[in-house]
Amino acid sequence: MTDKTTSAQKPTLFVDRSGWRKGPWDDELDRYEWKDEATGLDCLIVRDVTLCGYVAVPPGHPMHRQSRDTPDVQVHGGLTYADACQGQVCHTPSPGEPDDVWWFGFDCGHCGDQVPDRNSLDRGTYRNVAYVKAEVARLAAQLKSGKNDNDYDNDD
Repeated sequence: MTDKTTSAQKPTLFVDRSGWRKGPWDDELDRYEWKDEATGLDCLIVRDVTLCGYVAVPPGHPMHRQSRDTPDVQVHGGLTYADACQGQVCHTPSPGEPDDVWWFGFDCGHCGDQVPDRNSLDRGTYRNVAYVKAEVARLAAQLKSGKNDNDYDNDD
């Protein structure tokens, strides 16, 4: 995967994993923040238990303040989030950039996705940071262009 992020990623670890079994998530952080170089849009990966990916659109963008059902985009599991900055789904804007952005996001807790907590069975596919980062880039490209990715296979 070509890395289209800036070097100003802000990684964070904040989820209590004390009861989790060992797995590929052990070497991952719980939050990554960056600006996608290809689109200029702010991006996040945030872990609840599974990883979730988010892309922000600025004021003036046609999708700003639209519901998650409005955009015609393809991303893992479909859009599951659309809201203003709040809680962990927020960013630190660069000087001169707006803070009134609107976040669109998806999660990796769907049927067929492996969940890393102690109560889940060891089945499904774990969607790691590299996978989620690629999906975030795909979402950013679609939001930037206003077009969906018709070549995307959502059954992955």
